[in-house]
Amino acid sequence: MHFLDQAKIFIRSGAGGQGAVSFRREKYEEYGGPNGGNGGKGGDIIFEAVAGLNTLIDFRYTQHFKAPRGGGGAGTNRTGRGGDDRVIAVPIGTQVLDEDREEVLLDLTEAGQRVTLLRGGDGGRGNLSYKSATNRAPRQHGPGWPGEEMWVWLRLKLLADVGLVGLPNAGKSTFINYLTNAQAKVGDYPFTTLRPQLGVARHKAREFVIADIPGLIAGAADGAGIGDRFLGHIERCRVLIHLVDITGTEPAEAMRVVAKELEIYGAGLGDKPRLVALNKIDQADAELVEGFAAELRAAGATRVFAISGATGMGMDRLLDAVIEHLPAATVTESPTGEREEADDRPWSPL
Repeated sequence: MHFLDQAKIFIRSGAGGQGAVSFRREKYEEYGGPNGGNGGKGGDIIFEAVAGLNTLIDFRYTQHFKAPRGGGGAGTNRTGRGGDDRVIAVPIGTQVLDEDREEVLLDLTEAGQRVTLLRGGDGGRGNLSYKSATNRAPRQHGPGWPGEEMWVWLRLKLLADVGLVGLPNAGKSTFINYLTNAQAKVGDYPFTTLRPQLGVARHKAREFVIADIPGLIAGAADGAGIGDRFLGHIERCRVLIHLVDITGTEPAEAMRVVAKELEIYGAGLGDKPRLVALNKIDQADAELVEGFAAELRAAGATRVFAISGATGMGMDRLLDAVIEHLPAATVTESPTGEREEADDRPWSPL
């Protein structure tokens, strides 16, 4: 399925139905009074976050959403039928912004969350409601209140516990493929990842979601490469894993480039806990690994983990550090039937 994380749509709630002008006509009642009923209320525009959706691609082909208007009132004081609400299903993590994309109108972060954005117009008054001591046979009625309409932007921010960042070819796709069943594309050329990938990893009876986004390069905030558009998908992550390629040129500088782009982007990404992982150590000797790890620490990394996303070397200690940043979990049962808890043993940088 094609991934789309932004879409612009038009929404309009239903107008209220008009009130009725009606009078009683009964055989043995000489003066039948007014009995026109009120009009029905128009339908609301409701957004609902549903599980099982991870893209906004449906909104590329359907861009107008209109709720039906309310029915007109009728005689014998019958109120018109209310218009059905228009429920718009969106993925969990979707934000609804105004047309200028400056104000967040809704933020749907939980499955089943339903929020009414535009309320339908109220129905008009029937002539019965205008009856008074001095106006015994009113013929006026209300036409019904109009609905509301607006253009809005939908922006999807994937919900994940852990976000992967790094330069192109840092090994992020291999990393997420090793831990999850994401099946991300892997290649020996830059930008093999063109859209975010999600995967569920399990470590010591804990499950957490990992998000992989396209690689960042210097100037991404100004649109270089794929730019920083996809950084929004890791804004909600609790911890970031910063992969640094040990086979690349100047790993310390590579780390600084990505850290700078996170700071420029803002939204709190520069302040999130970040675990620096020196990746592809299966292609280097121990002395080289220790030397580059020391350079990364000297460049500002407080924690450096030497790993291989291809073979799994050093992965356990990195994942131990990851679960330290996740909410406390309840004890679960392992596949063997034994009860397990997360290991709280101290970890070392390497």
